[in-house]
Amino acid sequence: MTVEAAARRWAQTWSRAWPRKDTAAISELYNEGAAYRSHPFREPKIGPRGAQEYTQRAFAEEEALECWFGEPIICGTRAAVEWWAVFRAKGKDQTIAGTTVLCFSEDGKVTEHLDYWCSDEGRRLPPDGWGT
Repeated sequence: MTVEAAARRWAQTWSRAWPRKDTAAISELYNEGAAYRSHPFREPKIGPRGAQEYTQRAFAEEEALECWFGEPIICGTRAAVEWWAVFRAKGKDQTIAGTTVLCFSEDGKVTEHLDYWCSDEGRRLPPDGWGT
């Protein structure tokens, strides 16, 4: 599988699975040794199980989530994908936006996942032209 095809599959799967809290679908994207870093300064979660454990914890308080994923940017064996989400947590509107840098194995599974993100209170939709 090409890096572009793998990155598109990753973004499409996340865009469907995140609002449904389908952590099993997300975890299937990662190979057994994948390093899943949800933030540059956090220790990685390893493999599909680590990805699923992280997403279960992260998604637990999110309600009424809407998310968007930009077009993947490909450079060699790496891809970067912008994402944006609005949701309610503890009764308050929240916005989180970020970029995930990904590396893939030849079979299209994620081997490295590194998120860079920021969050803010309130509901902020992506600006016009975002993600293209």
